[in-house]
Amino acid sequence: MRTVLRQRLLLAARTDAHAVFNEEVWTTRCLHCRRVLQLRADGEPLGAATLEHVVPQSWFGMASAQALTARVGGDADDPRNLALACASCNHGKGRHHDANGPRDARAIEVVTALLDKRLQRWRDA
Repeated sequence: MRTVLRQRLLLAARTDAHAVFNEEVWTTRCLHCRRVLQLRADGEPLGAATLEHVVPQSWFGMASAQALTARVGGDADDPRNLALACASCNHGKGRHHDANGPRDARAIEVVTALLDKRLQRWRDA
């Protein structure tokens, strides 16, 4: 796995108030379904953990997503926009809501709710 991806996974864990570090393993829950997820201390995912860009990377620079992207500083890789999600939830969001784009009211609703949840779970690294 690429070093940059492992670093972003660790950043998502460190800034998640629900994440706990014990015996070289970070443990938290999927942002979507609350499934238990784990990362090794080096950022390597154990099991189904994936990196979730809460506001999809493809939405940055789109006028219709400006209100959402501004909440994370206009940067897709801002820690506020990174979360851990299980693979099935992350890929499902990508196939449905992310793909529909920020002009779709339901997609905006889902992404806004997830971003609110992520920001509620925020802690300084």
